[in-house]
Amino acid sequence: MHRSRLATVVIDCAEDDFARGRQFWSAALGKAVLPRDERYATLKGRVGGKGGVFVGFQRVPSDERAVHFDIETDDVEAEVARLEKLGARVKRRIRRHVVMEAPSRHAFCVVPVRRGDFPVGTTEWP
Repeated sequence: MHRSRLATVVIDCAEDDFARGRQFWSAALGKAVLPRDERYATLKGRVGGKGGVFVGFQRVPSDERAVHFDIETDDVEAEVARLEKLGARVKRRIRRHVVMEAPSRHAFCVVPVRRGDFPVGTTEWP
């Protein structure tokens, strides 16, 4: 048995659009930007209130501009196996998380538990 939940929406901004992208989404969603480093930033707090998701920004090459989800889980390998059975495929493994591709060809990540309120809002899988 393991648990998982949608934890983060990541807006992958082209290098030249990173600052403008953060500023736009900050104003659009009414949340302050919290820079982490040259490549990453997040909005302060959850969008949608308690139980909502975090919104993050990642600086990427122009051809990788996209929006992707992070699924947080207490068992990365079990969640990857579950999602593969549903038709997703592993694109690559990076440290402790796995980049996957849905049958719709949208990329997403499976990540280990990051938030202190886990398992609130999770689904339990057999």
